[in-house]
Amino acid sequence: MDFVPRLGSTFPFYARGAEVQQLRAALDRARAGTAGAVLVSGEAGVGKSRLLAEMADVARTAGAQVVVGRCVDINQASFPYLPFIEIIDQIRGSAPELLAARPQLAMLGGQRDTTPPLPADGGADEAPTGSSTAQNFDQLQLFDAILGLLQDLAASNTLVLQIEDLHWSDASTRDLLSFLFSRLARQRLLIIASYRSDDLHRRHPLRPLLAELVRLPAVERLDVAPFGPAEAEEFVRLLGQGNTPEDVIANVASRSEGNAFFAEELLAASSFGTNSIPSMLADVLLARLEKLSPTTQRVVRAASVSGQWHVRHPTLDAIVDIDAGELDVALREAIQHSILVPGVKDAYTFRHALLREVIYADLLPGERVRLHAAYAERLARMDDPGMAGPLAYHSRNANDLPTALAASVRAVQHAWKKGAVGFALQQVETALELWGAVENPESHAGITELKLTRKAATAAGSAGLPDRALAYMRAAVPLADAGDDPIVSADTRRQLTQVLLANGHWTEAEETIRTAWELIKDTPASAARSWVLGLWSRVSTSDAERRSLAVAAADDARASGAVSAEADALISLAFCEEREGHSDEAAALLRRAQQLAVEAGALDVELRARFNLIFIPFDRGRLDEAAEIADAAAARAAEVGLTWSMYGRNIRWLRGVIHYARGDWDAAAEAAAPPGERVSDVIAGLLAAAAALVQVGRGQFEQSQRTLDELRSAWYRNQDEQIALLAGIAGAELAGWQGRHDDAIRISEEALKAVRASSGEEWPMGGIRLSTLALAAHADHARPVGPPPDPATVEHALAAGKELLERAEQTAQHGDARSAEMGPEGQAWLLRARAEYARLSGSTDAGPWRAVVEAFGYGDVYQQAVARRRLAETLLSGGHRDDAAAELGQALAAAQHLGATPLAESVRSLARRARLALPGAPVSGVQVLTPRETAVLELVARGYTNRRVGEELFISEKTVSVHLSRVMAKLGAAGRTEAVAIAYQRGLLEDSPIS
Repeated sequence: MDFVPRLGSTFPFYARGAEVQQLRAALDRARAGTAGAVLVSGEAGVGKSRLLAEMADVARTAGAQVVVGRCVDINQASFPYLPFIEIIDQIRGSAPELLAARPQLAMLGGQRDTTPPLPADGGADEAPTGSSTAQNFDQLQLFDAILGLLQDLAASNTLVLQIEDLHWSDASTRDLLSFLFSRLARQRLLIIASYRSDDLHRRHPLRPLLAELVRLPAVERLDVAPFGPAEAEEFVRLLGQGNTPEDVIANVASRSEGNAFFAEELLAASSFGTNSIPSMLADVLLARLEKLSPTTQRVVRAASVSGQWHVRHPTLDAIVDIDAGELDVALREAIQHSILVPGVKDAYTFRHALLREVIYADLLPGERVRLHAAYAERLARMDDPGMAGPLAYHSRNANDLPTALAASVRAVQHAWKKGAVGFALQQVETALELWGAVENPESHAGITELKLTRKAATAAGSAGLPDRALAYMRAAVPLADAGDDPIVSADTRRQLTQVLLANGHWTEAEETIRTAWELIKDTPASAARSWVLGLWSRVSTSDAERRSLAVAAADDARASGAVSAEADALISLAFCEEREGHSDEAAALLRRAQQLAVEAGALDVELRARFNLIFIPFDRGRLDEAAEIADAAAARAAEVGLTWSMYGRNIRWLRGVIHYARGDWDAAAEAAAPPGERVSDVIAGLLAAAAALVQVGRGQFEQSQRTLDELRSAWYRNQDEQIALLAGIAGAELAGWQGRHDDAIRISEEALKAVRASSGEEWPMGGIRLSTLALAAHADHARPVGPPPDPATVEHALAAGKELLERAEQTAQHGDARSAEMGPEGQAWLLRARAEYARLSGSTDAGPWRAVVEAFGYGDVYQQAVARRRLAETLLSGGHRDDAAAELGQALAAAQHLGATPLAESVRSLARRARLALPGAPVSGVQVLTPRETAVLELVARGYTNRRVGEELFISEKTVSVHLSRVMAKLGAAGRTEAVAIAYQRGLLEDSPIS
């Protein structure tokens, strides 16, 4: 039985707004007295039933009556009128008198013998023998009775008639539908009928009816397409309810190809740790194959072995041992039954990749081996370098391991030329897996195991898997040492050092490169020696040593003609110049390094140069210039397939941070978007931490909290402090907006501890910002908008705030800034720390906050807007209302541009309290609540019960209830919670914790 379960509300209704809108429009027309019909099509499992279920809820909510009938496939012989039998049973429960008035309907309601006649040899759709004029007359009476019943129901109320799975409908049901559709006119009636488009082969009996129906003026079509890639990922994320890893989401979304049912089944299987196709899904897909003739099944099975979604006609002609005419017939049948679809030129593609997977999995072992051998033989005769990958795949599955090894190595070389990093990694790992299973593997592969292992590390690092690259390089070192060649051993350790840096293991990297230098220091100038010196310069913590090593590396590179090594050494020299404050000289060196790297084809070196070029304007506060360079660098990394390499990913997250600061939060969110492919947890975590900044700023609190909770375990994962720093900033800001002051302080302190541990620095520059956020939380707690806390709380906050300010000042003095002096970002945050301490101390001097606003004017749109809001608050306390209004207006404009909802609400709330007119913050001169009502509501807002409110105000509990009733009536609130919310929105109460 070809059956896809009706999931109903099993999976969430998602991303079908256009479809619902079309159905709503049809419903509105029906309610206005113009009957209509909508034919809903789509492949099996795409979500047609879920759409109809949603539409049924919409119709019922609008007051319409909904009846549903379903066609069912029962051994290819469906019951006559089955969906209408179901519909009549539903109507019997609500309007039995209408049925009693139409005795012709009794045969559909179980009151007469309705056993269907056996089908003639022609099948279910052939008319029973013995048909007569009388029988045709009886059928017409039945059709008239059903139409009259529907019209009577629609006369009193709009009627929505849903019929599902028309592809399984019997001939009688199709005739009845044709009758009903042709008589749609001025009834309040809407008919919605669904069918599987992929089941309609050329001779399917529903095809002629559809061709007839779509010509009717009252009939429209609606095709339910699979989700797009982004929609599919979000749908899987909703299915997982926030508990599914991003790599699983990407895998399931990709394999499902936007089919909702496939996605749900694949996700369920993945929750059990398997990537195989669930048995229920396999049965559904294989049932389609079983409908084909034996010859067509044979052709389709052969096509499934191709290893790709498509297979060319000449290939099938060579693989399947049948004549050309039989092959054409078989392919035509497979296309008619939507197993294959014609592709480009002479190729055929499986309608769904999962269909190919399940057919392939169903092959017998011997059958599978023979077909792979046939494919491999054909590919070997072609002698095409581009076919090395498929040749390796088929040879391995045909148990020809020597050929598979040789082909895998050739495929690696071809993939590198094409920039296909992921495919190169796949092929080199295949070669390493085969290495031990092949006798004398080096003679077949044409390469040593050491070189192959180092290629694997390079490919893994370029593909965004630095942890796997590290595993390969640890394995490569003993292979190199076994060769007793100190230059090879040193160069292998040089590559290991690079991989250690990519994983954030700086201490081990320094130890490893020093060992490499001891092996190579007494050798003549060479590319290997230059690279070792260059890497040593990179990990050195001494400015003097760093410069001398970089100079030596450049000299060795020039002496040996190693252009890429020279370019890398120039980048290290540029860093030395920047440290000394010579930014122009540093930029010139970086541009020269970039040019040399391009000439040498050294892509990693080129990206390193581009990454460092971004930092020069960024550190100087020239954000637009930095963004332009970062955008170009990210595009270049994507162009050469190195987005997830060490510097490719660093460019990506830095680009997100820059766009966040300059106020282009859409670009920031795009840069920090999940990879959508398999990358290391560190890379995914770094992007997620950057994304959390935008999520918090835009008020996406639930989403950001989930992100930050998932990141918490990554704070101490390696010696790269960026995850802890970015996540700590986002977490502290989130807690601050939510009024969780203690949490904001704790998160800031824990993040700083993690940053110190990861970086090995006592005074990391990020500590200024984290200390300031903690200080701000103390100020919010000690100087709330509402009633002041007890003196002990204020005293504790002042002591803690003083320590935090001193820490920020000491960090600015002792911290190891990238340049000779701290840039405008650090200066602005230090000024904010001082302003926050002034606020904590109760100062009403606007000077400190004016300085903060001016300092963030270098281009940080959001932080400047936050500072303007604080400045306005201080100005109001000094009675400078006009100046405060000007600052709030600018802060609100910036917040609205960014989509910074929490900040915008905080600005509007302050304006309402101060009775300042701002867009979206109307001022009312009318006192809505009496002082007593306001006092009662303020205590209710704190969560007090009526009894406790009475105790606080020395009034009875009954009086409290009376006051609350009056408050709710004045505000139009249904309950006490809603009354509090409305009062906050209208500025009738002191600000909520979001301020």
